[in-house]
Amino acid sequence: MVHADASNFAEGVTKEQAYEQVLLQAEGLFDGQRNWVCNLANAASLLWHAYKSLPAPSNQVNWAGFYTLDPRATSSKPQLILGPFQGKVACQTIAFGKGVCGRAAGTQATQLVPDVEQFPGHIACDGDSKSEIVVPVIVGGNEEVKKLVAIIDIDCAELHGFDELDKKYLEQLAELLARSCDW
Repeated sequence: MVHADASNFAEGVTKEQAYEQVLLQAEGLFDGQRNWVCNLANAASLLWHAYKSLPAPSNQVNWAGFYTLDPRATSSKPQLILGPFQGKVACQTIAFGKGVCGRAAGTQATQLVPDVEQFPGHIACDGDSKSEIVVPVIVGGNEEVKKLVAIIDIDCAELHGFDELDKKYLEQLAELLARSCDW
């Protein structure tokens, strides 16, 4: 298969079918490739093309990508740094606890925000964004200490752009990325 074909989504697929394809194609692209930059770049492209193949509000996604744990930040002042993405240029760093991304990083919990204007401390990297979902990518567990390594950040130019189905599949993608990359 030509790698670029992984980004082709059939017309008329449901959101669930598009996410299933994202996960299937991501798994194939990650096979034998553990570099996180490469895998996040391909995942951002898959998500972007999946959303653009769907009806509104999904096709109004205006940013799809990642922030990673900034290795230069201190443990007392952790922050995220911009990673691979599709969309307009973005904020370069975000402190834990600041905005939707920072809250997801600090709490290690998905943030599903139907209206970013109602989110206290929202950081408007793109003024067109009206809703957002941010999913933490966490490694470790069981006996290991859980560590946030990245977040998936998706913005939509429409209110209520995301729902529980998005949350379910993006959390599955986060788990796949956590186990498929050398962080």
